[in-house]
Amino acid sequence: MDEGDIDVLDSPAEEISSLAPDQSSYEKEKANLAVYLDALPYKCESLHEMQQKLEHIVAKLLICAESKNWSVLTTWDAMLECWLQLRYPIITSTRAKLVRFYYELCLIPGLDVRVIRSWADMISRLLGKTGKRRLESEDLQLPWQPLWNVLYKELFPKKRLGQTNRNLNNILLYVAEICKPYFTADDIPDMLGTFLPMTTPNTILTMVPVLTSFLPPSHPHLYLPLVFKLWEAFNSFSMDDRFLELAGNLAEEHVAGKAGKFGEEGGAQWKDVGIWSEQEWSLLVSKGFESMYVPVGKSRHPNVTSAHADSTSVRQGSKIKKTISRINALAKLFVYSMAVDGPLRGDSASATPSSQSGQTTYLAGSKAMDTLDRLITSTESFFHPSNHGHWTVLLTSFLQRLTTEFADRWSEEHLPSCRIPVTRRLTTAIRRAFVTTLLTPALLAMFSKDPLSLAMTQGALRVMAQLEPTLVMPELLERAYGGLEAVNETHRTTAVLKILSGISLPLVSEKLWRPGQKHLLPLLELCVPGIDLNDPNKTICATSFIVSAIQHVKVGDISMHQAGFALSGDTPSEDLIDLDNDGTPLPEGVETSPFVALSREEERALVRESTSGFADWVASLFRRILALYENLPEEGGRKKTTGGKTEEVVLKSIKSMADVVCLHLSDQLFDLVLNLVYNYATTNAKSNAVRAFGHLVACLARAKPQQTIDKFLPFCVSQIQEELKHGASSVRTTSTHESVPSDTTLHWNMAILRGCLGYGGRALLQHKKTIIQLLSLLLEKTKSERGYSGTAALVSRVLNTLTTVYPINNHFVNSDPWIDPDFNKAHSTQWGHLVEPKDVKIEWHVPNAEEIDFVLQILDRIASPTLDKLEALASSSDGWDSVDRNDFCRYLAFSKAVLNGLSTFYKEAPKEVVNSCADPNVDVEGLLVDQLDVQAGIVLTDPKDPRYQRVMELRARFGNLIHTAAMKLRQDQEEEDHIDAVIALVKALDTFFLDYGMSRGDFTTLQKNFSQSREVNRMSARQKDNARVVWVKRAQLYHSSRLYIYALYRRRSELDDRLLKDDLAALCLSPYTRVRRLAQNVLHNICGYYVRSTRYILPTMFDSLSKGNNPDRMKGALYVLGNKGTSESHNFTDQGLQRRYLLSLLECQHEEKPSVQKLVSTNSSDCLSHLNEEAIHTAVYSADIPRVSVALRDLEAELDTRNIDNELRRTTLAIAPKRAQKQHQEHEHTVKSVLGIAARPATHWRYVQMAITFLLGLMRRDKPTPPDVVRFLMDQTISAQPSIRLNAQQGIVRESVFIKMRTYAKNKEELWLCQWRNPLSSEITINDHTQFLNTVHKPVFSSGSFVDKFETGFLTWTTTIRGYIPADSAQPRVWDASSSESLAIISDYIGKDYYSKLAALWSQETDNNTGASDLRSENVLFIKSISKLFEDAILQDLLDVVEPLLASTEKFQQAAAAEILTGLLRGSKHWFQYSLNALWGWFVPRFDHILSQARPDTVVYWTSFLQTVLEDRDPRRNKPLVDWILSLHLDFQGDSAFAVTKSLNAVSILVDAMGVRFNPISEEYVSLFFDNADSNYAEIRNIIASALYFIARNRWRPSYPSVDALLVSCSETQDPLGTRESVFEDRFQQIIRQLPEWKDLRFPPPRVSQSQFDKVGLTMLLWLWVSFHGSEACLAFPSAMKMLPEILNMSELNDNPELQKYCTAVLQVMSGVYLPATFAEEVLEKLVKAIQFSKSWRIRLHTLPVLVMFFYRNLLMISPAGVWKVMDVLLECLGDENVEVREMSSKTLSGIVRCSQRQNIIPLKNRFISLARAMKLPSRSAPNYGESMRKLHSAILGLCALIESFPYSVESWMPPLTEVLAQHATDPPPISTTIRHCASEFKKVRSDTWHKDQSSFDEEQLQSLSTMLVGTSYCKDLPLGYLKECLWF
Repeated sequence: MDEGDIDVLDSPAEEISSLAPDQSSYEKEKANLAVYLDALPYKCESLHEMQQKLEHIVAKLLICAESKNWSVLTTWDAMLECWLQLRYPIITSTRAKLVRFYYELCLIPGLDVRVIRSWADMISRLLGKTGKRRLESEDLQLPWQPLWNVLYKELFPKKRLGQTNRNLNNILLYVAEICKPYFTADDIPDMLGTFLPMTTPNTILTMVPVLTSFLPPSHPHLYLPLVFKLWEAFNSFSMDDRFLELAGNLAEEHVAGKAGKFGEEGGAQWKDVGIWSEQEWSLLVSKGFESMYVPVGKSRHPNVTSAHADSTSVRQGSKIKKTISRINALAKLFVYSMAVDGPLRGDSASATPSSQSGQTTYLAGSKAMDTLDRLITSTESFFHPSNHGHWTVLLTSFLQRLTTEFADRWSEEHLPSCRIPVTRRLTTAIRRAFVTTLLTPALLAMFSKDPLSLAMTQGALRVMAQLEPTLVMPELLERAYGGLEAVNETHRTTAVLKILSGISLPLVSEKLWRPGQKHLLPLLELCVPGIDLNDPNKTICATSFIVSAIQHVKVGDISMHQAGFALSGDTPSEDLIDLDNDGTPLPEGVETSPFVALSREEERALVRESTSGFADWVASLFRRILALYENLPEEGGRKKTTGGKTEEVVLKSIKSMADVVCLHLSDQLFDLVLNLVYNYATTNAKSNAVRAFGHLVACLARAKPQQTIDKFLPFCVSQIQEELKHGASSVRTTSTHESVPSDTTLHWNMAILRGCLGYGGRALLQHKKTIIQLLSLLLEKTKSERGYSGTAALVSRVLNTLTTVYPINNHFVNSDPWIDPDFNKAHSTQWGHLVEPKDVKIEWHVPNAEEIDFVLQILDRIASPTLDKLEALASSSDGWDSVDRNDFCRYLAFSKAVLNGLSTFYKEAPKEVVNSCADPNVDVEGLLVDQLDVQAGIVLTDPKDPRYQRVMELRARFGNLIHTAAMKLRQDQEEEDHIDAVIALVKALDTFFLDYGMSRGDFTTLQKNFSQSREVNRMSARQKDNARVVWVKRAQLYHSSRLYIYALYRRRSELDDRLLKDDLAALCLSPYTRVRRLAQNVLHNICGYYVRSTRYILPTMFDSLSKGNNPDRMKGALYVLGNKGTSESHNFTDQGLQRRYLLSLLECQHEEKPSVQKLVSTNSSDCLSHLNEEAIHTAVYSADIPRVSVALRDLEAELDTRNIDNELRRTTLAIAPKRAQKQHQEHEHTVKSVLGIAARPATHWRYVQMAITFLLGLMRRDKPTPPDVVRFLMDQTISAQPSIRLNAQQGIVRESVFIKMRTYAKNKEELWLCQWRNPLSSEITINDHTQFLNTVHKPVFSSGSFVDKFETGFLTWTTTIRGYIPADSAQPRVWDASSSESLAIISDYIGKDYYSKLAALWSQETDNNTGASDLRSENVLFIKSISKLFEDAILQDLLDVVEPLLASTEKFQQAAAAEILTGLLRGSKHWFQYSLNALWGWFVPRFDHILSQARPDTVVYWTSFLQTVLEDRDPRRNKPLVDWILSLHLDFQGDSAFAVTKSLNAVSILVDAMGVRFNPISEEYVSLFFDNADSNYAEIRNIIASALYFIARNRWRPSYPSVDALLVSCSETQDPLGTRESVFEDRFQQIIRQLPEWKDLRFPPPRVSQSQFDKVGLTMLLWLWVSFHGSEACLAFPSAMKMLPEILNMSELNDNPELQKYCTAVLQVMSGVYLPATFAEEVLEKLVKAIQFSKSWRIRLHTLPVLVMFFYRNLLMISPAGVWKVMDVLLECLGDENVEVREMSSKTLSGIVRCSQRQNIIPLKNRFISLARAMKLPSRSAPNYGESMRKLHSAILGLCALIESFPYSVESWMPPLTEVLAQHATDPPPISTTIRHCASEFKKVRSDTWHKDQSSFDEEQLQSLSTMLVGTSYCKDLPLGYLKECLWF
């Protein structure tokens, strides 16, 4: 097994131990282990033995770390994972020190990211999952500062390094996140003191993840006030993710408050809602509500502005990636905030907190539950399948997560270890309210057509059915019967079956829900027709339900047992759990619902009677299966499958179902099924169902092997003998083919035998003689491929059955009760019985002596003679004819199957390793990873045992035979007829190497199977009991994990080496694609199990790429080398192998075949991600690691000194310098060799490019790049190939950065952590930030400093800030002496000729930059690097070259000039003043020329120039440029908009770049912009809006003097960050005052857009639009509040579409951006007033949609008083004079009633009915006709709004309304049209459920409904049944 190849999968989840809560984690693990070990049938290692093995592993880890051999250390990491998988406990102190050890390893600078990732994963494994952590905070304390120091470099990297693809920052943040419980509370002030001063608008996306990852969960009161104020202030999608996750985790961690694990001091204080205040809770639920993405109005994405703000932010945070589920966080937040914390509300219909006797009351007395109820109610309609959209998955996921979290908490609170005070726990009232709230949306979503949504709903209903079965089960069963009985609605049927699969436990368990059991058989009978080959999905769902139900029951008739069983007390706990029997008998004559619970005795009697139908059901089920088999497509194809994938999945599901059903049949019913299947088997032979029928027989054999074998074996043997006698399978074939019809009976009976003999090892012993004779006969007589393959499968099944350890009883109860007569008289009382693992008694098949003897007989009498024949064939010197090939293939298939059947029969003895692939000069043999030797139930383990020796001799013969045959076939490889034989040989190699213990694939399958089974029945992860079969599977998985460990880290013998290198590696290079691919797959798998196998075969692959090999061999080698699992590790940890690999790729240019070149290109690209300086540094690491050394010493103290091999340690430490030296030499050799190929004149340009990319990866910061490489790169910087030129420039840039690093770094830590300091840098102390800000505007003299980056000062200030003194004030710079030769080479190249060539190349138009709109960063960085290295020596030459470019008007020459000047100005940062004067002296006179000649296609380059030059630079460095921009004349009213735009753009860029330093002069520009907001040009108005946004952002500086002051302000004031203060207050107020005047002066169309009102209004709207789409959206809130009435006024202006468009857009965006509660109420008030007092009906019409959108988005924050205001204004608008306003208010009222006002439906209904009855329409000529029509229409609209508020149900108050509305169906429009539209919508949305909904209406109401639809009643005399039909169809 190669280093890094192991992938040990997660071990089985542990149950929660019921030990005393004060017991240590170690004791709990020890008790859990005992349960695991007791379940196994063999004795396992003691704790002491495993502790010794652990210490052996840890000792090797220590030696590797001490010798800095990181690659070998990772292999021992994997061994530690193997040890952990066995679930043995680790002493707490040892575990803590191991975590500390790995934590320190993660912080070593300069190591390969992949290595650090593996260590981070190990920390996670050692600590355990969140909520199940194996260490308490008292056991381990970790320092956070070292982690931050390493992380800082990754968060703020050096730009010129260009390391964009690194993921180390995310790995280190992950380490912080899993370790933060072990950062002490004392660290919190230090963390805040470090992080908060660095948090600015430019770094917020970076620092928020840092805050949430580092801050410990204890003492949240220290930082939560700050978190909420920050959250309020910024509009950021990423921040919402992080803070919601933090809030959810804190709610869970602190659910017990100060009584929890953090104690009185560290626990959170309970507040209004859980640990949250009302204000915090409003923010949380508002952000959560936004996350549902439900559409309102035209706005489809409520968070679009926050996502946009993140995407457009010029920040570092985009590199921080973490998948965060807001839904999970929100579910945690709600569930863990629930408690009885308010007055109880009497009814549950209200969707808002109601007031009773002046006091606000809450659902179930819980504020969080009440909020959840409101949220679910408001989104209820979006769960319906007809309202499907992108929100559906989120909403159903929310349901599922809510129920999961609730069940987890409910289960936790019933554990003795629960710390939550009783008064804060969930109550039954909360539980009932919770289920009641979620049930309706879940019932709507259960018919969703999206499979993921349906699965989520199923999960939610499964949990709810166990929490409150009396509420949930009747509703589900009612829908289940309807769905199963409906023959024409397949989707409903499959949906119902899926739901039934999830609720099978409450259905069958009388303890959970007593009325359920009697429904089992009717439902099962309805499922049988669902097994239909024509509907695969329905078949899979039906079988799934049958499996989930039958696994909990015994299928047997107990109807005859009426007495003799104590019906009232057969289980101790039944009488205690009587959930649904109130003892009140129903009156006589009353028809009972089938879902109402009867008494226990009555229910049991009904269940007993129902079991009499089991026999008919079982018979019909198996007949249905057989009928399906008859209709299967014919078997065929290379894999001998039945039909396609769909049919295979169906057959697999039927097999699983039959398996479970057969296991749980009573003896009588098993005999019935056995006879039924036997009769079918003996009278049929279906060629299309051979495999399927064999699987069915296997299901019977698994349940009762002896009975099944005795029944089938004699008949099958006689049939096989008869068929073979008459020539079946006598036609010789070696490849897959269609079955010969005459062979069908033979294959049919062979399949039956394979099924029979697959289980029950001891059952075979009675038929030993028959089986041996049969196998011998089949071996000799089956000559077709299908025949001998079936024979091989049969012998493999027999041997596996005899030699393997496996459980043999999967019943739902232990074997003793299963056969107990009393149990069998009333087993229905035990249906659904769940057990704890300690109560499960598992019976295992363990091979006994007789079985072992039987196996040896098969080996001696059949397998050994077969090998004799193969050896004769293989050693024959003659060529093979077709008979020989057939004999070889069928004998080899049989021998392979024999070895396959012995995979757990023997234990490999230690091998004599001939070639360990360890270089004695650099490797230590003792450090190579060993196998972890554990017990696994292996049969033969003693090498001295004669039986063991016979088996190993047979295996060795098989291996030698393969080698001999491979050599023979290689001699005849030109013959294509041999391909089948070669394929058989490769498969034999696969078996020889890998069929031992258990494979990774099989183990993964078992894991998934166990996980799925475990989740089906458990309500919570904390639940201790489960179905017995789950614990059986867990025991089997644990046994399998031991077998899997056996297969790992095997060593190679001399025979293994021959087979691997001489045979398999050669086959990987075969000219035949089929052979090559199969061999490569086998090789890849082998390299994953055998130590250092990759190293052994790599030279063969490298040699196959050299000149003279044919293309097929090269392709084979390239595929092997390109396989990530096979070669990734060794190609990049061993420099020698790396060199050979790179050179082999570069030497492939001799082969011109396109497919080969494509593979070379792919492989070279793949290897680049691993070819980096960290990978090289990892191999040669030699720096001191003092922190790791301390952790090593601490960990070593935990070990027994006898387990530390000191001799090995001394040897390893002695050889470590040699290893590093050799790796250094190999690296140098690699660089020289790659350079040699690249520099050859004959090398193709693509290979030159490839070589340069390799050289870039090989460059190191700790070693100077060889001068020859620098010379070559400089040559290529003026290559005609753009891609070569680009890479060469990157190489020079990288080397220049490395030279700078080596010059300034004092030690290796500074070098790798980028903590070196420029001699010109200085730390400026900030005592008074106001004074400091004043100094940054003053000119810099010799004593001053430039401050380029303001990375502090937004929230608070750091104590110091980095500045740079002028270069004139310091000594001349001297670069790193080791790089002097490289610098001289670069200096020799650069000159005027060089720059001329460079400029000419950069000025060329290429495919890559034709559409580019920005400067090419690679060109800018190249000039910048040259400028930094050689300063003013290059100045004049560069300027001479740029001059003609500036004069040119050609686009790409302008781009080249801009790039050169940008690089020059950026690189002149530390030039001497006289040089800078010369540069600016040349540049300043040309500013105006550049600006004036910039055209629309070139101005973008100069805009980028300004942005890049001014970015992160002290304006005093660029004073001439800044002064020039500030002096530009801005003629807003000029004739040329483009001319003004250019100047204005420059100013806007300067505003953005200068940031806070622009504030002193900003007022002048604010006045200028506001004065010219009425510009005639849209482009200018856009730029003004952006500039105002930049100025507002710059001015926003809360800037507290200290962190403590900031924290105090956040705790004590409402607006600590100043987000509620208006920006530009005076100017904005002035404009608002003038807008009404300007409105009166508007020009008439078509000049209306030139009006002052329209132009200024558009500018202000643009500013609001831009602001709301930025992260600082809060700054625009106050201004938007003030302008809201004017915005509403503008919205009515139809004559200016653009103005109206922006009004609507801004109003929508305001609804989507989070508003603090005070602002929300203010906006609502203004919207209501606008509707109430506006004289324009258009304003009312446009404001109503905005009102409903805003109301819905802020629903959970609006007070009851605010709600009533909205209701009042809507009711008022129903009577508006304008019909459009009335109709819009009706729609608005419908939505608001649906989401929040259900408690007021009856009062509203009565009000509208009274008004409708009171109004009589007079004649049209009457003067009061209009008034009467308006009032009547308002009443009708109100009634229609109420009906439309419940679109998917028929409420009890709805049917009577039809009679009221029908009376007015013939009234004049708009009354009649309103009624018809309402009826039409009512019909449309209820078409699917009308069969049920119609029962709510009587005959007269149906007639009224018909009248509403057609306007008059023609149906009043028709029969009711006909009326129902005609109404809808």
